[in-house]
Amino acid sequence: MPDSVSDSAGHRARLRQRLFDGGGKALLDHELIEYLLTLTIKRIDTKPIAKKLIGQFGGIGQLLGADAAALKREGLSEAAIAALKIAEATALRLLETRVEGRPILSSWDALCDYLQAAMAHSPVEEVRVLFLNARNMLLANEAMWRGSVDEASVHVREVISRAIQLGATAIIIVHNHPSRMSDV
Repeated sequence: MPDSVSDSAGHRARLRQRLFDGGGKALLDHELIEYLLTLTIKRIDTKPIAKKLIGQFGGIGQLLGADAAALKREGLSEAAIAALKIAEATALRLLETRVEGRPILSSWDALCDYLQAAMAHSPVEEVRVLFLNARNMLLANEAMWRGSVDEASVHVREVISRAIQLGATAIIIVHNHPSRMSDV
């Protein structure tokens, strides 16, 4: 019977090979988290931890979007929390690149994907303002207000002031509904 360390190493190698051969879609959500955790948690089977975390938070998006304090309460080390936050930041930057340098209104699906990833898993309401130039190119994307679970104040004078500072000719204001986690 193989020892748990070599069996774990073999399992990790098989996950890695599936990732290399088939890309991210070749792994299930818990396997992505499992493999990510193996980078910071040595010699322990991370599959049960990954499954528990995804179950606790309600999905991979909510897990990656969780704040550090919530992850720490689940018993994760700072290194494991940092790995999850790096994965979140990387995913958001990848989605941002689909929006940057392109007219926003011509890449509406890319914009919606980015906003969904950036805001849908927040535990509080957030108001974001997208400032655009005359060609509908993104000048800035700013989270201007964070509120409670069911409200966030918007101050028009602050939006207009910031638009003038940036030289924006158009704005898009979006917000999320934490009580309906998929709404942005």
